Amino acid sequence: MNRNYLMQIGNYNHWADSKVMEWLHQISDERWEQVIPSSFSSIRQTAIHIVSAEKYWVDHWTNIPKPVFLAAEFAGTKNKLLEIWNKSSADIKIIVDSYPESNYLQTVSFKYPKSSRTGQMAFWQTVAHAINHSTYHRGQLVTLLRQAGFFNLSSIDMATFFQLNQI
Repeated sequence: MNRNYLMQIGNYNHWADSKVMEWLHQISDERWEQVIPSSFSSIRQTAIHIVSAEKYWVDHWTNIPKPVFLAAEFAGTKNKLLEIWNKSSADIKIIVDSYPESNYLQTVSFKYPKSSRTGQMAFWQTVAHAINHSTYHRGQLVTLLRQAGFFNLSSIDMATFFQLNQI
């Protein structure tokens, strides 16, 4: 696995997360909570899922003894969730940027949220998974936002990121 690749997808993830957070700051509490059939029942629930996963992986990478999947207990405001998301997204970038390439094959052990099942993957695989997971659910957020009547969107595609940043 190439260090530059992981750093670029870490940068992409933070950029795309930041764009989505900008949009979420603009929507009303009514849109935030509106029930819309999807994988999760609302924009709020979808955002909580993304933030939970990003924070969960950060906690694993930084050896937090008992990572908590935030969705299991989060009852805070939209602003509080976006604050946690901003930190977790920045932490992913910081961890990826500073992680020694010689340790990319190092095993990361984890517990699946809401299950007693455990797993192991190489560090680089967990990073790729975490970013792919966020990308998938950010796409769902775009659809949910449109269904809620919010259209002040722009592309958060990786190709757009690369072209904007001439990478």
